[in-house]
Amino acid sequence: MKILQIVPELNVGGVETGTVDLAKYLVRHGHQAIVVSNGGAMVEDIEKAGAKHYHLPVHKKSLWTAYQCIGELARIIRDEKVDIVHARSRVPAWIAFFTCRKINIPFITTCHGYYSKHLFSKVMGWAKIVIVPSNVIGRHMMDDFAVASRDIRLIPRSVDLDKFRSLKVERKKGEYVISIVGRITPLKGHEFFFKAMARVLRSVANIKIWVIGEAPVNKESYREELNILVKRLGLAEYVQFLGNRKDVPQLLARSNCLVLSTVTEEAFGRVILEAQAASVPVVATRVGGVVDIIDDEQTGLLVTPKDPEGMSQAVIRILRDKTFAERLTTAAYKKLEENFTLDHMATKTIAAYEELLGSTRILIIKLSSIGDVVLATASLKAIRKKFPNAQIHCLVGKASSEILKDCPYLDNLIIYDPESKDKDLLGLFDLAKRLRKTKYDKIIDFQNNTRSHLLASLSFPLESYGYDNGHLGFLLTHKIHDDKPPMPPVKHQFEVLKMLGIEYDEKAALELWPSAQDEDYAQSLLDSEWLSNKKQIVGLNIAASQRWRTKNWPLSHIAEFCEICAKKNWRVIVTGLDKDKEAARELLHITKSKPAIFVGKTDILQLAALIKRCRVFISPDSAPMHVAAAVGVPFVGLFGPTDPVRHLPPGRNAVVFKKEMSCSPCYSSHCKILTHACMHQITPQEVVSAIEKFMGSKK
Repeated sequence: MKILQIVPELNVGGVETGTVDLAKYLVRHGHQAIVVSNGGAMVEDIEKAGAKHYHLPVHKKSLWTAYQCIGELARIIRDEKVDIVHARSRVPAWIAFFTCRKINIPFITTCHGYYSKHLFSKVMGWAKIVIVPSNVIGRHMMDDFAVASRDIRLIPRSVDLDKFRSLKVERKKGEYVISIVGRITPLKGHEFFFKAMARVLRSVANIKIWVIGEAPVNKESYREELNILVKRLGLAEYVQFLGNRKDVPQLLARSNCLVLSTVTEEAFGRVILEAQAASVPVVATRVGGVVDIIDDEQTGLLVTPKDPEGMSQAVIRILRDKTFAERLTTAAYKKLEENFTLDHMATKTIAAYEELLGSTRILIIKLSSIGDVVLATASLKAIRKKFPNAQIHCLVGKASSEILKDCPYLDNLIIYDPESKDKDLLGLFDLAKRLRKTKYDKIIDFQNNTRSHLLASLSFPLESYGYDNGHLGFLLTHKIHDDKPPMPPVKHQFEVLKMLGIEYDEKAALELWPSAQDEDYAQSLLDSEWLSNKKQIVGLNIAASQRWRTKNWPLSHIAEFCEICAKKNWRVIVTGLDKDKEAARELLHITKSKPAIFVGKTDILQLAALIKRCRVFISPDSAPMHVAAAVGVPFVGLFGPTDPVRHLPPGRNAVVFKKEMSCSPCYSSHCKILTHACMHQITPQEVVSAIEKFMGSKK
């Protein structure tokens, strides 16, 4: 793998040391490491290890500078053929995020701090995988930045034990060195440390106090305040400000105690590990990730933040009780070897990289009617075949969601509710916000309308696919024009899938997955009409949707069809929705044969189980026709105002009736010539003749 890490600078610090250690490890284990930063003292270490460094001003909080860096970073990524970009700080993360979206490169972050709940910090949670060094930071990212737990990987910071095993430093007898390591800022609690040291001095003679680290440029005044405090406490001759040092391991090895006095939530506390690697006992404030490292009284001592008295007593105890101090360091080293070595950290990080490269999250959008969702099932199967290990989700309308609840090709259903929470523009933006949390790599828009294209765009996927058909299609990252001659609906969907390398298969078939309960219910319906042993069953859907009354076969034709079937000893079962009950009552009134009426008695999967028990199924252009195709039952499609070329589902045994008329297909919900001739001219006799071939033996 080629891994690019991006950090503000490479001067001495925990983040910087971790970056360098990981780069070295990657190179030693056959990977390629690249680091982008504003430079610093540790660049030499990077390059000596065989990694590459690129200098960019990624430390500056300037929009113009960040914008310029995006283009430069994109060039580096392309030239180096980088596989993953790993951001370790907020400004670099913003630059990396937009660069990775621009050129479609996987993006990962490590949260090294307890960030303020601010827009500027949100980018650290936008990666598909977010690495946290401690439990407290993991909880912080979930609670304050809405990062899903599934996206968080707990990988504690580490220490390279090889740096410490070779240390041969003798501590001076009778002299006690107490060290504090870290940037000189109020957050690190130096003032409380010095107040504690003044108390230690009254009980322990001959101490030295080493302050390792330097104040940032904007904290110089704080450094001066500490100088004044040191003098006021009478510590001036005991305190040495050593500044930033590259020989921290050697300095720690000469120390008798390390103190970490942080007053806010510490992300981790890497210096604690370094002290433990050097067999130095540690006193630390009980904050943040420190509690993941130190077991109080076992591997170190924990004290309350801002408590100089408690801190001083802990330090005095360690300095006076050599046996206790040795017991702490022995236990700490053992825990360090088991949990916090460079090898532990690096192997878990590499595993996260491999997971990121191997993971794909796909969202399929299909918001519309039941029939259209059934038509999408062949595409769902093809997508799963192309991406067998992907997480595939489907955004589907509430009314149609039942169809896909047991679909084996999907990992999750997301319900779109246009009648309630998702009905207006505000609801759409809220839905997009929820979708963004999953961080989809690809969105496939089979709905292809203004709302779905807007949702696909606002969900911020790396890639989005669909038709550019004048409904905000320009928002899609990958689009095709809907300008080809009319084609079957499934093939029409596969035109979109071609952009993902999925070719249309003429054998593509629809599917449905009725449950055992659905099958039992369908059987009970037949039992209620004494049809349980009947083999010659003809199913008939009485009507299309309420909006499309022009699709309906006239009720007089249905009645005549039922009478002819009865004479042939074929039993007719009639299906439909609640809205069709009045038509069903009228049908019973005008027929002598009395077909079995199951109108309004089934949901879509119960209907599928019922249709499976038919020899043939007849329907106008509507969802039940698609259901018949999905369960493999021969069907007859009755088309009038719509074009069968565009709407006929795939099926091996399908018969289509479509009368050629000058006004058809009109795609109108009202017959403009008021005759409804396109459906009237389909006669019961010709439909009966068409189904005779299916009635001898079940296909």
